[in-house]
Amino acid sequence: MTASDKTRILIVEDHEIFRLGIKELINHEHDLTVCGEAEDVDTARELIRRLHPDLAIIDITLKKSNGMDLVKEISTHHKGMKMLVLSMHDELLYAERSIQAGAQGYIMKQETSRSIVKAIRHILAGNIYVSQDIMDNLLNRVRSGQETLDKSPVETLSDREIAVLRMIGQGRSTGEIADEMNLSVSTISTYRERIKEKLNLKHAAELVRYAVHWVERQ
Repeated sequence: MTASDKTRILIVEDHEIFRLGIKELINHEHDLTVCGEAEDVDTARELIRRLHPDLAIIDITLKKSNGMDLVKEISTHHKGMKMLVLSMHDELLYAERSIQAGAQGYIMKQETSRSIVKAIRHILAGNIYVSQDIMDNLLNRVRSGQETLDKSPVETLSDREIAVLRMIGQGRSTGEIADEMNLSVSTISTYRERIKEKLNLKHAAELVRYAVHWVERQ
């Protein structure tokens, strides 16, 4: 099989060692090849425009950007491209959001070495890839006719608000969060207020305590 016949995969991941590990796993397969690597959304956009990959593996948490924003953008503007989302965060919270945003699969980083190729092939065959726990949760929801099962308050937050909550829980200041997300301080302050309102928190200290506890449970 020539290089042009192989399925071309773009890796969007900001941890170099982890990215290299994924690349090695994929390139070991006779019919798959990594055509590009990016550590942020801007670089990923350029590589997608130039390389036209068949599939993108996207980490949710990226430097100065949000992988979920990229998933939504690809779903809108590159409909033929398939996507597998990576995360080290709460599977029950992010897997369904990723699929709704347009991804064809979601996988936790902890299981990547065992399951990454399996997930890729599952998606390339036209299927959706999620863990059995997530599949069982979704099936139970459909069978019961419920919109959600065991819905936590955090699930009412938007993707951006969840990203802000996570960084608050990691001890980041408003200015640091603004710099990390490439947004203004006033925008982050607005997100903080929205989060407090949605989580029924009365003041900043209560928000910080909630965020720290939530991050510790991830």
